[in-house]
Amino acid sequence: MVVLTQGGPNPEILINALKRHFPDLVVIEERPESKRLILRRKARRTGWPKALGQLATMAVSKFGKPLARRRADEIIRQYHVDPRPDPSILRIRIDSANGPKFRQLLSELAPAVLFLVSCRILKPATLRAIRCPVLNFHAGINPAYRGQHGGYWARVMDDEENFGATVHLVDAGVDTGDVLYQVRVTPSRKDSMHTYPLLLTAAGTGIAVRGVGAALSGKLRRQKTTKQRSRQWTHPTIWRWFWIGISRGIW
Repeated sequence: MVVLTQGGPNPEILINALKRHFPDLVVIEERPESKRLILRRKARRTGWPKALGQLATMAVSKFGKPLARRRADEIIRQYHVDPRPDPSILRIRIDSANGPKFRQLLSELAPAVLFLVSCRILKPATLRAIRCPVLNFHAGINPAYRGQHGGYWARVMDDEENFGATVHLVDAGVDTGDVLYQVRVTPSRKDSMHTYPLLLTAAGTGIAVRGVGAALSGKLRRQKTTKQRSRQWTHPTIWRWFWIGISRGIW
């Protein structure tokens, strides 16, 4: 099997969990997009004020993670997960999953399943070239919390019963593929946007293993989900994040 990712501690948690069950795992790591490119794309969609506000939240989230180190360590111990890269895993680096090198690698590796975690959205042409099941790990409950920061928005919407993660099949949409497995957890009062993704990833290792196992055995089955309105979420702007945090204590 092959895991496609842009790297980082949270994806490594899933990679290490999968490696224990599927030792022939190979990681393809793509280069992250530049912040400038991301900003321009957001600005085309939503306008510059909102795009800059979202970028500010992303920066605060990144630089605020050291402040949540103690809680992060608690989560790692509680779920017995490991965010450190395993040097024994074969890793291949590429510029983009939507480029020709990725398609060539998949043709050569011929994986039985491709598992996505924290990577680019695959373009339709890329998906059409893949000959195996493609699964994605999403830190949110689909279809209600597609996109970004699913755990955070579930809390903001007073919907903590849907604070969780999803493993789903990948199609041309954003987290719109058939749901395979979901897990729900209860966040601690000490959790915030700095730790929600880690908590959901740590709690989701089991469904990642189950999803890959089902794909390898040819027993993929779409799970029935509660009737929810499908919605794609994005980063909150810095002013909205601060307002919600101050007025409601949700950070």
